[in-house]
Amino acid sequence: MGVALLLAAVSPALMSLEIWLFKVVVDDVLIPRDFRLFWLVAATYVGLTLVQAACDGAERMLSTWLSQRFLVDVRTALLDHLQRLPLEFLNRNRLGDVMSRVAGDVAAIEAFLVSGSSAAVSSLLQLVFFTAALFVLQPVLALVALVVTPLFWATSRYFACRLKAISRERQRLSGRLNASLEQTLSTLPLVQAYDAGDREVGRYVAEAEAKSRAEMASARLRSVYAPTLDLIELLGVLVVIGTGAWLLSQDRMSVGALLAFLTFVTRLYGPVRGLGSAVTGAFSAAAGAERVVELLDEPTLPADRPTAATLHTARGELRLEGVGYTYPGTTRPAVRGIDVVAGPGDVVVVVGASGAGKSTLARLLTRSLDPDHGAVLMDGHDLRDLRRSSVRRQVAVVLQETQLVDGTVADNIAFARPGATAAEIQVAARAADAHDFVVDLPQGYDTQVGERGRRLSGGQAQRVAIARALLRDAPVLLLDEPTTGLDATSARRVIGPLRNLMRGRTTVIISHDLAIAREATEVLVMDRGEVVERGTLSELLEREGHFASLWRQQSLASHEQASAYGEDDRRRVVVA
Repeated sequence: MGVALLLAAVSPALMSLEIWLFKVVVDDVLIPRDFRLFWLVAATYVGLTLVQAACDGAERMLSTWLSQRFLVDVRTALLDHLQRLPLEFLNRNRLGDVMSRVAGDVAAIEAFLVSGSSAAVSSLLQLVFFTAALFVLQPVLALVALVVTPLFWATSRYFACRLKAISRERQRLSGRLNASLEQTLSTLPLVQAYDAGDREVGRYVAEAEAKSRAEMASARLRSVYAPTLDLIELLGVLVVIGTGAWLLSQDRMSVGALLAFLTFVTRLYGPVRGLGSAVTGAFSAAAGAERVVELLDEPTLPADRPTAATLHTARGELRLEGVGYTYPGTTRPAVRGIDVVAGPGDVVVVVGASGAGKSTLARLLTRSLDPDHGAVLMDGHDLRDLRRSSVRRQVAVVLQETQLVDGTVADNIAFARPGATAAEIQVAARAADAHDFVVDLPQGYDTQVGERGRRLSGGQAQRVAIARALLRDAPVLLLDEPTTGLDATSARRVIGPLRNLMRGRTTVIISHDLAIAREATEVLVMDRGEVVERGTLSELLEREGHFASLWRQQSLASHEQASAYGEDDRRRVVVA
């Protein structure tokens, strides 16, 4: 940055010399009609032009490199920070707005700090050099010319303050507009299914119109700003021409000096305007910085302790001892007093209504949260005493919402273990009952699954996710609603691969579907953050408690749904 600023300082100095040479040409070559000095002046002109071109080119290349490094580094730092935020952060913030901050707001900061700083230094030095040249040429006329300069500065400051508020509003509305577009495109199947296209377009238009009004307010202000500065500049030049003509008539100034003076004056107002623009850019950057800092101020997941150890190979023995956790900003614990013991081969199924604390329990197992009370232990180690990355290497996860990246089937299976061979990928796919449908795809394992796996059915995507977890080959398995959203046939198709996946591992299954309890060695029934019942499926049914009541309700609902399509209903059912 220092080198770039030094190069930016060369241009004003060379520009001052070129203008001074113009005075020499007029006073020493043109007026006396003595061309002996012309060739020296011409050679000097060419030399200065070449040096200035080289310095300008080097400064442009270096500034571009600096700006790109700044953008990459800051956006990388932001993305790294976002990766370490609790998952509920995205539940509280619109994805489109977050993307706007990472893209547009960082660019606004760069435009001032990197690109703008070079321009500001160049403008400031031009102001210094040109002002000094004015006083050398004619001190009285220099004072006359500089009378207008404070008007330039005051006008720029006034408009810059007005532009700051507008810039902040424009950037906020830009984030809302991006969020609106992202929401519409991400829910396009739902929009089409409910014929809500006009409504969604109307919502987007409302956001776009608000952004348009902010842009128009900015344009109106700028449309007054530029002519006002032009008028001030014209008044300054007219005053200088009038005073200079009078000094010329008094033989107190040469023609060359007056022409050079006028050139310096016209060049002087440009840097003053440039500094005003720099102030405007500073306010725009400040508005962007405020939004970026809001992201950076979001508290991240608890950092690893300085003494945290790395767990290289785990058996998978899990123990939760009196675990409790309360989300920030709430008073009621999400979970409290949780005790669980499980080892390889055990299948712990956690059931309960929405809000019972099941998902919080899952996040505690992957150190996405650290407990406020009690401890979560793996192979006897408190997870807080282990590096988060090493804990997560011991856990394979199949999420409730099947998450696939925009790549090939092979890319998605290998996501769990980058560098896996094609043979290893196929072994995992066979175990997940995915190989047959994959080879029937147009390009087999090289078939693109589309954004979020939209080119695959729900059951196919879930089996790819199971293959991914199998390839991970971790001792602990966490299944979050593994059959949610699947039809009965797809759910039955998935159960077999899940059994392969659970074999020999410590498995924790989070589920609303009580039928999954048939796979359990122990069932935990959660309500309001507490385990209210525990035992095997048969024990819980015999106990006639909370679980048995839920079981009967689900069984009745399933029976009623099935009877709705029975023979007595006399409906025609078309099976596609």
